[in-house]
Amino acid sequence: MYCYDFHVVLQEVPGEVSLCFTISGCPLRCQGCHSPFLWKEGSGTKINRQTYIEILNRYLGLATCVVFMGGEWHLKELMFYLEHAKKNGYKTCLYTGLDEVPSKLLQHLTYLKTGPWIKELGGLESKTTNQKFKEVKTNKILNHLFIPN
Repeated sequence: MYCYDFHVVLQEVPGEVSLCFTISGCPLRCQGCHSPFLWKEGSGTKINRQTYIEILNRYLGLATCVVFMGGEWHLKELMFYLEHAKKNGYKTCLYTGLDEVPSKLLQHLTYLKTGPWIKELGGLESKTTNQKFKEVKTNKILNHLFIPN
């Protein structure tokens, strides 16, 4: 699993300071994708467990959530990373262009964003979007948190 980039982000999960890992090799290739450079498998740096754990330890108490932008195509690895984050007190989130993810992945997630990018419908900040951002435990849709007043 290759990480194209890593950032501390504030908007991807409302109310959370998130450690965001952007994973390359996306097989979905949504038309109009704003990040087609992520389609190529192997772009970026291979994530290893030691580096990942060091990053999470570095931000422990400062960040509250770990977000993966993609990576569901590396299910076993992704589940390890999410499980480790949760065991260390982080909330977890996956952004995927799929409409559903395997149930065994859901148990490792606090939040899940689903749905492919469709330019005409817009992203989470659009009232017409096909995408859904939900709290996994309650299945509550939280899209309203992204829509400006």
